[in-house]
Formats: sequence, structure tokens, C-alpha cells
Amino acid sequence: MFSGKVALITGGTAGIGRATAVAFAERGANVVVAGRREAEGAETVALIQKAGSSGLFVQTDVAVESEVAALVARTQEHFGRLDFAFNNAGVGGEGRGGISAPEDVYDRIMNINSRGVFFSMKHQIPAMLLSGGGAIVNNASVLGLRPSGGSVVYSASKAAVISFTKSVALEFAPKGIRVNAVCAAIIETDMTEKMRSNEETQRDLLERHPVGRFGRSDEVAGAVLYLCSPEAAFITGVALPIDGGFAL
Repeated sequence: MFSGKVALITGGTAGIGRATAVAFAERGANVVVAGRREAEGAETVALIQKAGSSGLFVQTDVAVESEVAALVARTQEHFGRLDFAFNNAGVGGEGRGGISAPEDVYDRIMNINSRGVFFSMKHQIPAMLLSGGGAIVNNASVLGLRPSGGSVVYSASKAAVISFTKSVALEFAPKGIRVNAVCAAIIETDMTEKMRSNEETQRDLLERHPVGRFGRSDEVAGAVLYLCSPEAAFITGVALPIDGGFAL
């Protein structure tokens, strides 16, 4: 499906990002993986190669614009083009602090979740235009659609991602670039393990998922690949819930 194309995945060292990188590789794309953990990045590249595609890891902090610019430049240098991007890098860590969250927590969440997506699109789009167009998917959250009072900063950071997505989609639709977002609820990843391992919290969270279970990384990956595929050529500016009914 994506033979000869190049996909860039931020936050590709584990979880949803890794699953998406491998899914792109299985469908013929060459994949650039960005993240802060070199060992885990190398593991993802090995999985990409096992799937039969070429992979490249570039150590990157998406909150630093110069590093994002270098990431995209390295992608173009190594593979000669950029067709797809999944801006997946993100953090939680707010706990139940809400409006009482300290300044450093606010800065960390907003810098990575929102600032990182902005800088990523800023540098990815010119590269895609050189390739004749492309598709970007941003990883937002169901909490960007239905905020939680206990996660004020995280919810706001993901609402910003959705707004970025819609604004950039409007701006670049005439130029052949589609921009969409996926909005997952609780997915079984390392990031959510702590809340899922607490029996009371797990029970409360499962009650908010009408399908009666949490999601899997491959289910999010499948949605990302669909939004990048020719079958989604008429879709842009969408914030797609992948949430087992959480937002209903």
C-alpha cells in the first residue's frame, strides 16, 4: 500500500508509536522513528527491518524546534522524501493535580504535547510539499474532546492539538496535504499501566468505556494508517475518536 513512501513517527520508541511504525513497514513504507530513548529506538528499527522495510532512528526532543528541524532534514537526507507523519510524542504525568498543577508540570505537558506537534508540522509540511503532498496524523486524546476535571493541563494540551489539526488542515488542503487527528481513550501501553494496575481506578475507567475493555496499540495504528491511505483521500480536519464509546 505504501511502497516507496516514507513515514515519520515521533514518540516511536514504544507503545502506539512503535505499533504504528511496524504497521507502516509491513505495508511497504520506509520509516523514520524519533524519540528520546536511543536503545528503544534501535529496537523499533529492528522490528521495522524484520517487517521488510528500511528504518532510521533519530534521537529527538520534539519540544526543541532545532531538533525537530534536524529530524526532518535527516529524513530527507536519508530517504529523499517525506510522505506521512504521525506526531505521536506525548506525556501525561499530571496526576489529579488539576488547576493546582505546578508550573514545571504545566510546562512539560504543554511543551511536549502541544508545542511538539506545532513544531513538527511546521517542518514536516515543507518537506511534504517537495514530495507533492502528504498526510499528517496528530495524536490527540479523547480528553481533548471530552475534558476531565482532574486532568486540566493534559486535556487542554490535547484540545490544542485538535485545534492545530483543524487549522492546518484548512490551510493546506488546497496544496495536497491532509491533516487529521486520532483521539484515543485508555490504550494498553506503558503510559497507562499505573492507572490500569490499580483495581479501583481500573474499574472506574472501564465503566467509562461502553465496549467494556481498553484499547490496543494496533487499533490506533490501524486508524492512523487508514487516515494516511488513499481510501481516506477525501478526509481532512477530522478528530477521530478511538475510544470504545468513551466520548458518547
